[in-house]
This record gives sequence, structure tokens and C-alpha cells, in this order.
Amino acid sequence: MKKTIYLLLIIVLASFTTSKELITISGKITNTENGTISIKGESFEKEIKLNADGSFLENISIAYDGIYTLETSKNSLPIYLSKETKLMLIADDKVFNASIKYKGIGSVENQYIAKKSNIISQISDEELYKLDEMEFLNKVNEIKTSISALYNKTKFTNDYFKEKEVANIYYFEQKHVLFYKNYHNLYAHLKGFKVSDKFPKFDKKIDLDNDADFLFSREYQKLAVLKFFNNIKFDGTDIDFIIAKITGIKAIKSQNLKNLIIQNSIYDVNVDYANYEKIYQEYLSNTNNQKLKESLTSIYNNIIATQSHKASPQFDYENQKGGKTSLESLKGKYVYIDVWATWCGPCLKEVPSLKKVEEQYQGKNIQFVSISVDNIKDRQKWSNIVNTKQLGGIQLLADMDINSEFIKAYEIKEIPRFILIDPDGNIVNSNAPKPSETKLIDLFNELKI
Repeated sequence: MKKTIYLLLIIVLASFTTSKELITISGKITNTENGTISIKGESFEKEIKLNADGSFLENISIAYDGIYTLETSKNSLPIYLSKETKLMLIADDKVFNASIKYKGIGSVENQYIAKKSNIISQISDEELYKLDEMEFLNKVNEIKTSISALYNKTKFTNDYFKEKEVANIYYFEQKHVLFYKNYHNLYAHLKGFKVSDKFPKFDKKIDLDNDADFLFSREYQKLAVLKFFNNIKFDGTDIDFIIAKITGIKAIKSQNLKNLIIQNSIYDVNVDYANYEKIYQEYLSNTNNQKLKESLTSIYNNIIATQSHKASPQFDYENQKGGKTSLESLKGKYVYIDVWATWCGPCLKEVPSLKKVEEQYQGKNIQFVSISVDNIKDRQKWSNIVNTKQLGGIQLLADMDINSEFIKAYEIKEIPRFILIDPDGNIVNSNAPKPSETKLIDLFNELKI
């Protein structure tokens, strides 16, 4: 069930529009790899070029007071910006969290954020969520107590920040209460784990459709998104889940939250679903984030470009023998492509069926090609699996794993994925049946292969 992917939340930036304020940010960040830093917020992104010594001075227009993200070549950190901000920061990118210092208006709040981040990062999510209930609750309480102590001894200069941070600390605790069951199952490698009756209940009084809290708190964003997905009521297939999700999105008041949920759902625009065009149109009409609209449209256009009878995107990848094989060189025969990876369990389950089909069609007018999206650095692992499992056909390794141009052109986000190309290099089916499905042989018979 694709619903599970939403439990590993990818908290990204949505959109917010209001009057803009000009602020000043300056400082010096040494040892960056690309000589730039960036500040990202809701429908906002500003890249700042550093001088040769790492120094910079920039006036920036911001649309709201709240949390943004400061990104360097190696690190990222939440940063609070308000209309009063005149901030200077100093850091070494090699030891970023330990070295960052702030001065100026907004320095107290941002130094607090940096110290708070250090407290939270002392234990990884995996280590935390692996703990049993009592140990987990004790650890969360210990972290919250440390954050509260830091809050109480900090002499804040921004009243709005001081007020909102009280709720933010509470959201930190509530996030862990809400996430524990799912992540304990994940990290402890359990199935069907349920919390005991003594485990704290999530506070249902929290308003999870609140723009002000959304813009201030990443913890709130995570809460709001997971709670949204957990509340979706549906019976049936993945497409039923998506339809129920679209209904839920339309009911949300916060445009920022709508954008964030759509961003987390962007790959619902997928060739797996016959009504991908309707999904695309629904998501497009419910977001006001231009970048998100462009991303949705790019995915949709790629799907349209790889429909049946269109010329296939090309590849020219390393083969197991040490040479290269291109799609162009295979013209004259049908080409059945298996996109897989050594780490993909469902891919490996298809191997026995694929071998049977290859054997059945040996000497016929079809070539079987397997393209691995393993990382280039795992070349030897890929080669070993090919040899150990005695994989047939033409075995290729994509040049940039899942980010390879051929893979992106077909909008492949889940593997295994099978593609059938005709002898002229045109697409027969960009989402062909699996070897384990009888309809694959039906398709081959229909084509008189």
C-alpha cells in the first residue's frame, strides 16, 4: 500500500503570500564547497554568493515572520526571520553546528534554535523510535526538559517568537506521541505493533489547520501532515485512497498545508493510474505554489511524452561485459526493459518469472534488457548479483542511478518497472505487465513476437 510512504514524511516548503519586508543578513561562512548559501521559506528561495573569504551581505524581502531554512553546501539549519531582523552569522561549514554564532537583531532567537537543534540531535530518530514505550517516553521527556530549561534561561528579544515557541515545544512532544507506533514498527522491524492503553493519547484539541503555527513550527507541519493522512477514510485500492485524499485536501483552509500535502503526494500523478490526468488537474487547481505547479506539469508532460506509439527516450549505459549498450543499437527487435536494483525485494521476486519468459522467447524477435538503478559506487555488488543469480539478457547499470535521464524521462518512482519498445524504437507500453503476470504473454502473442 502506497499509503505507507507518507509515514516517512518529506517536509518540504509550500507557499504563502502577504506584504513583504526588507531585512538584512550578513556574516562569514568558511569552507563551503560551492561558495554559496541559500535561505528557503514558503514560496521563497534566495541564493547568496559568498565572497572569496566567505563573507556576505544581503538585503532580503521576506513575506512572513517565521522559520526558514539556511542551507550551505554541507549543512542545513532552521533560522528565524522577522521584519526586524538585522542578523550576522559566523560559521565553519566543516563543523557547522558547533561553530555557528549569531550577532545583531534576531541573534538571541537563532542562537536558541541552534542550541535546541544540538539537544535534539544527540539521539537519532532510529535510536529513539527503537526504544520500548517506557524508555521512549522517558527519553522524549528528558529532551523536552532540556529544551524547556534552555527556553527558561534564554532572554528573548522577540515577543512573538517567545510566545510561539511555547506551543512549538508542546508540538515537539505531541509529534513523538503521534509518530511512535509507525516508526517503532519501522525501526524495530515489527509488524502490527500497537501502543499499550497506558501510552499517552494525542491531543485532539490541537488545531491542525492554522497558518501561523504552520509558518513557525516544523514540528507542527509534521503533525498536520501525518494526522491528515491518518484521518483519510477509504475502502479499496490505492486510487480510492488518492480520491479520498483529494476530497480531504479541498476541505483544508490553510493554503500552506494544502501545498505541503500536495508536495508529499506529487507522484500520485503516475502512469500506474488510468486517471492520472484528473489527479494532475485536481492537484494543480488546489495549489498556489508556482514551483509545485511546474513540478506537477513536468511529471504530467513526461507521462504524455512516453505514451504508446511515441518515440522512446534513449539510453547508452555500461553493460556487465565492460562495454556500453544503447537502445538505438537494439533497433530491429522488440525490447522488454526491466528497471530494477539489487536492494529492491519486489524486483528480485520477479527474477524467476523473468528467466522463464526469457527462455520461452529465446531466438524470437525480442531482446530482454535489465537496467539497474544501483549507485555507480555499488557496481561490484551489482555485478556479483548478476553473476550469482545467473541473470540473463543484457545487463546494464544506469549512469546516475534513479536520477539517470532515461529513468527520469519515464517518471519511474517505483521499481520494478517494465517497458516494452517496438523494433522501430517506439513505445508499445511504458508500464508493461510484469513477467509474473499472464497478460505479458498475452501482449507478446497479440504482437506476434
